[in-house]
Amino acid sequence: MSAKKHPHQMTLTKPPKADDMKATVKRIWSYMIKEKGKFYFVLAAVLISSLLSLAGPYLLGVAIDAIIANRENDRLFSLLTLLTSVYVGQTIFMWLQSYTMIGLSQNTVYRMREHLFSHLQHLPMSFFQKYQQGELMSRLTNDMENVSRTLNSAVIQLVTSILTIAGTLVIMVILSPLLTLLTITVVPLMYYGMKWITKRTGEYFKEQQKNLGEVNGYSEEMFSGQPIIAMFSKEADVEREFADKNYNLYESGYWAQVYTGFIPKLMNMLNNFSFAIIVGGGAVLALNGYVTVGIIVTFTTYSRQFTRPLNDLANQFNMILSAVAGAERVFNIIDEKEERVDETEASLVKDVRGDVSFENVHFYYDEEEKALENVTFHVKQGETVALVGPTGAGKTTVVSLLSRFYDVSEGRVLIDGTDIRSMKREGIREHTGLVLQDAIMFHATIRENIRYGRLDATDEEVEAAAKAARADGFIRKFPRGYETMLDSDGKGISQGQRQLLSIARAILKDPSLFILDEATSSIDTVTETKINEALQTLMKGRTSFVIAHRLNTIRNADLILVMEHGKVVEKGNHRELVRLGGKYADLVEKQATS
Repeated sequence: MSAKKHPHQMTLTKPPKADDMKATVKRIWSYMIKEKGKFYFVLAAVLISSLLSLAGPYLLGVAIDAIIANRENDRLFSLLTLLTSVYVGQTIFMWLQSYTMIGLSQNTVYRMREHLFSHLQHLPMSFFQKYQQGELMSRLTNDMENVSRTLNSAVIQLVTSILTIAGTLVIMVILSPLLTLLTITVVPLMYYGMKWITKRTGEYFKEQQKNLGEVNGYSEEMFSGQPIIAMFSKEADVEREFADKNYNLYESGYWAQVYTGFIPKLMNMLNNFSFAIIVGGGAVLALNGYVTVGIIVTFTTYSRQFTRPLNDLANQFNMILSAVAGAERVFNIIDEKEERVDETEASLVKDVRGDVSFENVHFYYDEEEKALENVTFHVKQGETVALVGPTGAGKTTVVSLLSRFYDVSEGRVLIDGTDIRSMKREGIREHTGLVLQDAIMFHATIRENIRYGRLDATDEEVEAAAKAARADGFIRKFPRGYETMLDSDGKGISQGQRQLLSIARAILKDPSLFILDEATSSIDTVTETKINEALQTLMKGRTSFVIAHRLNTIRNADLILVMEHGKVVEKGNHRELVRLGGKYADLVEKQATS
């Protein structure tokens, strides 16, 4: 059977090999060793159960020889009792090792997942522009679960297989060197067969994990954008693009499983071949008095115990390759540079008055994309600066630099006369209130969503902030009022209501700096008027940055910056810019006649 060719899919290129399997395994071990007591107990239980599994066939052979040669019934009963005890003991220790290893593996993955999630909280905004949300979720869930499944079984199986192979080989040599030599004739065939298979499965398992992350990321993005897809009738295009990504996943998974499926077939054939060699060779040796029938029976069992671990090792190696591929994807994120690594010499800001200066600021998202060019302005404490201009002019970039979501490429941004690069981001953001165009809500009550602005706020302070934001009225109309639970991302209430809650959250924070990025764009005109009245009162004494397309909302701003292509092309207040008759005056005229 061969994989069918997808009509929109190019031929699958050879996937890259694992970057450094040894280093990745070592890093997983660093999480596991935190509970080394449990790990050593597992090893001890594995050792005991392996020794008991080796003792069983030997006792069975001795019992058979006792029956054939001497008919020693009393000794036979003792041997059978001992044999039963051996198998019962083996079962108990196998259960203990599995039970302990499950707890150990779950705790290991728990620490890895916690480390990854915590690390994600400290990465810069630029990192989240590189990855889709679904891709990151895939690493936090699918890749971690892959590691968990492997640790649950592979570690025990790996140690058991090695001990069983070594122990079986030693006993076989002691019982009959000639029969041992016949038995291991299949080992070279197994080795080269496994080497050929695992070389290919490792590559495809790594590619499979990457493709799974891409499918998850694309799916999450399309589910979020379903209204837009439907509105622009892009269903067919989306289905076609998903089919391409899905086929990549299908093909890598298909070949990984095909090559993996060779293993049991190959092993079964070699096992049967080994069994035939032992029976035929053993019969000749028995007829010539070199071995007994009991030894032949023992060897047939040991041959299974010798080849089965080789089979298990090959299977577990494939699982380990898949887990390593997932772990590498996790560690790639953990190795990303944290946002605060450059803050070792920075100081924590306790008080912010609100004087803000941009001095010859240049900013590049990458070497070819210049977002800001030579931006210079000064805002005094308590003043309001408005940023206007077309989409992509650099307005949001200005406030992102002020919040230290990014650092300037050239020039300086000063708060109260101090370069913000010498201030810890935590301190700057503690004194900054932010209201975005797309209001972000969490799966929590309305009260908890507002309290996100200041976690130690009392219920009375939360409700006061809601009243100031003109949100209290619609909140109390809900049957449960402030205890109303919002769905994920605030679904269940209108966009305008989410914006009001976002404004209430910023009000509750009581910051020295306000950043309002199209804060009233999703609110009807009547509500917008009320909000603007509240904001004008709240912004008194606080330095405010307002990004707005509706120019009527910024007429009273102390400074208006007109931006185009990352440059400030005009600056002044409303009257000065209208009198200038430039780009701002054109915008005012167009909005007045629209």
